[in-house]
Amino acid sequence: MHPKRIAVIVGSLRKESFNRKMARVLSDLAPESLSLEIVEIGDLPLYNEDFDANPPAEWVRFRESIRKFDGVLFVTPEYNRSVPGVLKNAIDVGSRPYGQSVWAGKPGAVMSVSISAIGGFGANHHLRQSLVFLNVPAMHQPEAYIGNAASLFDEKGNLINDSTRDFVQKYIRAFAAWVETNLSGVHSG
Repeated sequence: MHPKRIAVIVGSLRKESFNRKMARVLSDLAPESLSLEIVEIGDLPLYNEDFDANPPAEWVRFRESIRKFDGVLFVTPEYNRSVPGVLKNAIDVGSRPYGQSVWAGKPGAVMSVSISAIGGFGANHHLRQSLVFLNVPAMHQPEAYIGNAASLFDEKGNLINDSTRDFVQKYIRAFAAWVETNLSGVHSG
């Protein structure tokens, strides 16, 4: 059996972001039934409906890439109690033109990672609101709000907190089960 391909969308562009580090940890801890791949979003021009008839090459590449995945995992920080603009832009680019969303039907999940104690709660829930509209069946439990991120990694980006590692492993296993249960006709390309 081939592993299900999962697009990982990291909501931070910073090279050493805690969210990117956590995305790597998720990939390392993923069961063999999943294959996680970070899909970069930093080069996407801002969404503008005027370009739908002749979309920028970056939009086309991104949309084609996301279509090939079986599911999607969002790992995001919180900016001003919501998602970062770059993540919202990627969602918008993938959801247009209207009726041609690349997100529809792909099982998904959200993990927010923050230096704050509340772990990006606002971003996590704002993103979940968008996923409802995008027809992404998002995993309800376990919820993942990873706080105090600055204390969780060593200088090489390794997760050094055992209880967080245990939680992340349970989370990615639950997501693997969610993907299997909710693959509504999505096929790898």
